[in-house]
Amino acid sequence: MRPEKNSDVSTCASLGDDYNHHGGNGVLRLIIPANDRSVRRGLQTIKSSMSNLSLSQDDWSTVELVIAEVLNNIVKHAYSASDTGLIEAHLNYSKETLDCTIIDTGHSMPNGEIPKGAQIDLTCDIADLPEGGFGWLLIHQLTRELNYARRANQNTLSFRLPFATEH
Repeated sequence: MRPEKNSDVSTCASLGDDYNHHGGNGVLRLIIPANDRSVRRGLQTIKSSMSNLSLSQDDWSTVELVIAEVLNNIVKHAYSASDTGLIEAHLNYSKETLDCTIIDTGHSMPNGEIPKGAQIDLTCDIADLPEGGFGWLLIHQLTRELNYARRANQNTLSFRLPFATEH
């Protein structure tokens, strides 16, 4: 599936076999042009598509934070020298978890590995704090089964987000 010429986000949503309107399973596939505006629209699409899950505010915050960080990293780093590119997101969700696979054809991760996201000393003066470097640390801390592969000029990042069981 390709986005229309003037489209920000193309979606293909389907409902899982066990879906029900009070919090069932679902599958969402998005194709997002690699730019800031489309990433924002993609995040809105994800939230509205998963609204039937009645997630806690903490779980929604985690979903938005992790997916936004991943997508923004792709725009900023994988497609840094290019003004075009697509990001494909596959999301399988239930009341318990969100399984994500994010695919792009931009530059590979540094050294072909997921950045570690170093712990940063926050006891220094505010002026001495680094501008970035927190994103991958948060992604590592908030996700499970975080994996990256580069095959045939394609990056694939996958991870799982567990949800709180009390909603």
